[in-house]
Amino acid sequence: MPSLFPTPASTPREWRAGARRSWWAAALFCGWLLLSLWLPASARASFGERVDYTLTNQAGKDFHGQDLSETSFAGAVARQANFDAADLHGAIFTQGAFAGASFRGAILSDVLMDRVDFTGADFSGALLRGVIASGSGFAGATVTDADFSGAILDRADQVALCRKASGRHPVTGVETRLSLGC
Repeated sequence: MPSLFPTPASTPREWRAGARRSWWAAALFCGWLLLSLWLPASARASFGERVDYTLTNQAGKDFHGQDLSETSFAGAVARQANFDAADLHGAIFTQGAFAGASFRGAILSDVLMDRVDFTGADFSGALLRGVIASGSGFAGATVTDADFSGAILDRADQVALCRKASGRHPVTGVETRLSLGC
């Protein structure tokens, strides 16, 4: 593959071809730099710049109504935190501690929540479609009006949640027991 930068060549023609490639590479970089400076900050932020809460202590914090989609809470401690009505679509909760946290009305679709402690958490009215929650603990969790359609849960958690499941998700209209496969 030819280099983007001129190298000692055996003929002047080969050197000129390398110089042209270098010029184009520099021009493309400058164009990208100028374009990125002209974009408003909100547009630049939409290109995946999210706060990373990995391995942090968020115990008792209030995230009510925030857009936290695709945010990482991997290994985070968020006991008693408030995530009510928050958009957590596509977030990562792997190995986190969310005991007693509230997710009332939150969007948790496609969240990776494997090996997470959700002891006593409140998922009332939450949308948990497509979550992967293998190895997680839901002891004492409230799931009234939640939608678990397409969720991957350990069989023991599924059975335990089915004992307490009731209601119908307010947006999707799916019965909680049906979404859990009870």
